[in-house]
Amino acid sequence: MSTAPAPTGKANLRDWTLRVISSADAEPNMHRVTFTCDDIAEFDYLPGQAIVFFMTLPNGETGRRHYTIRSMDRAAGTFDVDFLKHGASPATDWAKSAKAGDTIVARGPRGKTTYDSSADWHLMTGDETCIPAFAHILETMPEGKRAYVFLETDGPAGEIAIETKADADIRWLHRNGAPAGPNNLMFDAVEAFELPQGIGRALIIGETSNVRRQRHALIARGLTREQISSEGYWRPDRVGGHDHVDD
Repeated sequence: MSTAPAPTGKANLRDWTLRVISSADAEPNMHRVTFTCDDIAEFDYLPGQAIVFFMTLPNGETGRRHYTIRSMDRAAGTFDVDFLKHGASPATDWAKSAKAGDTIVARGPRGKTTYDSSADWHLMTGDETCIPAFAHILETMPEGKRAYVFLETDGPAGEIAIETKADADIRWLHRNGAPAGPNNLMFDAVEAFELPQGIGRALIIGETSNVRRQRHALIARGLTREQISSEGYWRPDRVGGHDHVDD
């Protein structure tokens, strides 16, 4: 199996004063906020990258919250961010109460979980928190590029239709009422996945311990650390936070 270095994913991490254009629920369990800013023409990113919002926390301090860019309309000068509705949290509460004209400061874009044009195939795995990132990557992948995608949701109601020109095998894994978090569902699916020939690229997102187990398993099977981009988006009982899983 061939290997290739992963792209750096680094971007100019500048600050932006974003202005809300609209705010509304999006299927199946997201709340979508559409943003613009005065210097939107300078906003450059790769699908799969995130921006870091600076939000006021209940104790009055400012917290950092990472959210993936869901899509961008260059002609309109706007971009969307989807917030998963998973109970009360500063980010979700802010998104649901956001109204046209509200402003918020964000930094980025940032992140390495992006499409790699040098790869022959991509493996993408994640839970509900990764759907905006992977949907955007798949929607913008070149025609015929191979992608193998495993998405974990509670059940069929959590699935969305994803339009892509890529040669994509998208499989939905259902917890069927089991709580989200550390489990064997995605790990078992990755272990059973037969790695294709050629240069591979793995994009692994979700609960930190699940992400780490998958990363270690793929390295044990021959992928190099540079071939795997892995991000822990959340952990049980932690509000906010983001883990760079590179060990």
